[in-house]
Amino acid sequence: MRFRAGTAALTTVAVVAVVAGVRVGINQFNGAECSGEVHLTVAAAPGLAEAVRSEADAWTGEKAEIDGSCIRIDVQSSDPADVAAVLSAKQRVSLTGAGAPREGVAAPDVWISDSRSWLQRLRSAAPSFAFTEEGSVALSPVVLAMPAPIAESLGWPRKKLTYNDLLTLITTSTTTRTGTADPTRDATALSGLLALTAAATAADQRKPGTSNGLLRSLATDTSVLRDDLMAQLPQSADDAALAAGLSLAAMPESDVVRYNAGNPPVPLAALYLEPAPVPLDHPFAVMPEISPDQAEAAHQFYGRLTTGSAFRAQLGTAGLRAPDGTAPSGLKRPEGAPARIDTGASAGSGEAAASDADGASIDRALAGWSAVIAPARMLAIVDSSTSMRTPVPTARNATRMQLTIAAARGGLSLFSDDWAVGLWQSAGGSGGGHSELVPIRPLTGNRTTVANALAGIRPSSGEAGLYRSILEGYRAVQNGWQAGRVNSVLVLTDGVGIGEGDLELNDLLDQLAEAKTADKPVQVIVLGIGNAVEQPPLKKITGVTGGGVFVAEDPAQIGAVFLEALSLRTTAPR
Repeated sequence: MRFRAGTAALTTVAVVAVVAGVRVGINQFNGAECSGEVHLTVAAAPGLAEAVRSEADAWTGEKAEIDGSCIRIDVQSSDPADVAAVLSAKQRVSLTGAGAPREGVAAPDVWISDSRSWLQRLRSAAPSFAFTEEGSVALSPVVLAMPAPIAESLGWPRKKLTYNDLLTLITTSTTTRTGTADPTRDATALSGLLALTAAATAADQRKPGTSNGLLRSLATDTSVLRDDLMAQLPQSADDAALAAGLSLAAMPESDVVRYNAGNPPVPLAALYLEPAPVPLDHPFAVMPEISPDQAEAAHQFYGRLTTGSAFRAQLGTAGLRAPDGTAPSGLKRPEGAPARIDTGASAGSGEAAASDADGASIDRALAGWSAVIAPARMLAIVDSSTSMRTPVPTARNATRMQLTIAAARGGLSLFSDDWAVGLWQSAGGSGGGHSELVPIRPLTGNRTTVANALAGIRPSSGEAGLYRSILEGYRAVQNGWQAGRVNSVLVLTDGVGIGEGDLELNDLLDQLAEAKTADKPVQVIVLGIGNAVEQPPLKKITGVTGGGVFVAEDPAQIGAVFLEALSLRTTAPR
């Protein structure tokens, strides 16, 4: 096709005009001349997002640039659990409680969560996830919050309440409602759980059962979201309203500040305990796989957040502290709040607030929590071989059987009424097999029956037919398998002695492999007692079925190992 000369000239002018228009648009980005654009997406925790967005707008409005390219920052208020779900899915791992990624939530270039515990959990699940931690941009201590009239009845503020005071209240009071958000999705609740369980574990030495009582109390009144928890606070100071409302919960200081700023009918008292729970430190984490210019822009923005006086003032308005733990001038601290929180690390150092061991503690705490609250259908099989009569010197010569039963009864107190639990005794003598003491039924109306049956178990005069009992138990749980529950067999034994008529190990493994199906998984969890447990054959069994082997070499420590064993249970399939 041929064009007329005039038409061609007009076309050329139009193209030049379009190109010039694009160039003008780039050059006038943010009112300044720019050769290009460096774009950063930032996901910030809701309590901090407004302050971060305001600082980002102020900075880019001043022509923030890198090598002539203007910086543009988009800040989104994002629930840390939602961002964690997206990032863990990208790494092909899962975090307990985070769930599947929500529609509309994308992986950011920079993540400012409320707590470094999210980064610790991601690093633990996906060690190759190479994000960069710049440091903290804000701080909020975690406190135990109570309606002020309740705190005053306990002597506050004249008396400094301790963990022991609170544990006694939580585990013995019939009028105290201790609540918590879900610690698998809420960093504040996780911090409170870690602090309270550490104190309860220490208290177990003086008052056995404190840890169990704490977990049961927390699990009874759990909210999925912190907003739901806050909505349960009493709205009147009369006795009935105080008794019906929330009495105690772990909260960030910032929530207490914002709540009291609204002049509620019942203000909150903030209890600053020693040792303090891990604070919310709002780490600035730069994600991998971004360009060098984006990484430099992120680094400069972090510097802006940690050195600018305007941002510090906005932290005070949001009820937050500076990264070094000091209170900005605009922060109205709760009564009794320290002027400065000891962070344990210099601001901006990039050091983790906790060690790798603390990351492992997080995993154990969340696993133990899941063990308590996850719905379950479990068959417990107790080894009744004669060796269970062996006395344990470290437990005042109580027998292995007595310690096993005590641990099982303690574990029973942790289970909610919607658990379905059955109890077998591994039988001894010719033929092996089992004796059914209690069929698998919901604990509602059945708890006392199970407890009494446990108390009545006595060792036999020979070796128990444990292998045959495991196979029969596995089949029984599988035959009654229920969706939406963790279906498992819990075996309590001091070792494996093949009794008369019992199966050989290879026969057991073959029959378990044949019975196993993908649509009806049944875990076998073995709790071994004493230093004579033959672990290799037990691990072969759980290698086929899934599950695990846990051994309390000192039977006096069986209670702690029992909870660890229960925590192994995987999420129930739907």
